[in-house]
Amino acid sequence: MSEHGFHVHPHHEHAIEHEAESGVGISQYVAMFTAILSTIGAIVSYQGASTQNEAMLYKNDAVLKKAQASDQWNFYQAKSQKGHLMELAMELAPKEKKEYYRKEVEKYNEEKKKIQADAEVLEEATKQANEKSEQLMHPHHLLALAMTLTQIAISLASITALTRKKWLFGVAAISAAGGIALWVFALL
Repeated sequence: MSEHGFHVHPHHEHAIEHEAESGVGISQYVAMFTAILSTIGAIVSYQGASTQNEAMLYKNDAVLKKAQASDQWNFYQAKSQKGHLMELAMELAPKEKKEYYRKEVEKYNEEKKKIQADAEVLEEATKQANEKSEQLMHPHHLLALAMTLTQIAISLASITALTRKKWLFGVAAISAAGGIALWVFALL
């Protein structure tokens, strides 16, 4: 303040006061827009991470079941080899031992049936876990795209606040609409 009662405001203070007095300006719209988009982005990000983690759990389960099935098939092979050895022994053995080897061959054949059934159950479980993982990855890709468009909209809105170019705010709104549409589509 000067000695004669005059008060001189710096230029930027005048601009701030004018903006405050003029009501809601583009800066307030941009601030609300980015706050809403940030909230939506946080939700989309959480859902994307959640679906990805769940898909990875199913994929891990598929790998575990595949390893167990592989173990069963190896066990099946071992029983087959023992059965073949018993068949060979039955051919070479004296008559009084042939019945023993025939029973051993039957025993190995029966054991192989159960092992094969167990392995096939594990193979089916592997297939189902892989399919479930793939189903969960589809929404994850859409959620990742939705998050990207939301981030682009926030960036464009921020640039709008700096440049005061209203057309840029329109582009931000289009990007946000695309992100929200993909988000909704991923949830369906």
